[in-house]
Amino acid sequence: MSYIIKKEGFSYAFDASACAACSARCCTGESGYIYVNAKEIEAIASLLEMSADAFTQKYLFKVGYKYSIKEVKVGESYECVFYNKEYNGCSIYEARPAQCATFPFWDYFKSRVDELKLECPGVFDA
Repeated sequence: MSYIIKKEGFSYAFDASACAACSARCCTGESGYIYVNAKEIEAIASLLEMSADAFTQKYLFKVGYKYSIKEVKVGESYECVFYNKEYNGCSIYEARPAQCATFPFWDYFKSRVDELKLECPGVFDA
């Protein structure tokens, strides 16, 4: 069963059922930033049954005035620290940051659809 998502202002659509077979390319690959705000930090810390301070110390690093989730280097790739290979998914899915929840509908990709299609097999022309 496919679950097609379209969003106004984007020239592409997304079949969320493709996530099951893609090996989480949006959670692995090139290094990048996964920004979290104070509300997201609280939600993730709560899910993990940690204080926000302990969560911040263990899982985040500062980028300017923002916080980003740490990555783990695996071979030539980088993985979000919360990516779980065993079930090909996110171990904090219920509290994942907005940046993750809104993928692939990022303004960045509006003019880079070909780049997005290389990363995400669920993206296709609308």
